[in-house]
Amino acid sequence: MWSDPIADMLTRIRNANAAVKENVEIPASNLKSDILEILKKEGFIEDFKYIEDGKQGILKVFLKYKGNRKNRIHVITGIVRVSKPGRRFYVTKDNLPKVKSGMGIAVISTSKGVVTDKMARKIGVGGEVICYVW
Repeated sequence: MWSDPIADMLTRIRNANAAVKENVEIPASNLKSDILEILKKEGFIEDFKYIEDGKQGILKVFLKYKGNRKNRIHVITGIVRVSKPGRRFYVTKDNLPKVKSGMGIAVISTSKGVVTDKMARKIGVGGEVICYVW
């Protein structure tokens, strides 16, 4: 049993990206699905799909690269877990982080759902910072 399934998901994506894999499989959950939806919307991953396996299900994530098959450039250059089970990291609407001077995103769990830092600023809410992606 993992103590932090979100960190496990981010690590699987980071490792598959470093190994230039086409896709990676992750045990499914609603929060992971919400995070992947944001990554897809922001252009960090190609797509993802839910696969029923009779248990909790599997999320198959299709990673995104630039360039041809020989000279691939990673779209995700960094992905870091911020809030952890042992130390939660919350921010108010006035203290929302900017990742790489706005070139990256912060994924934030708010009362309005899981959103990016830009969307949280727009709707005027704070929350728990899940991860940074750039």
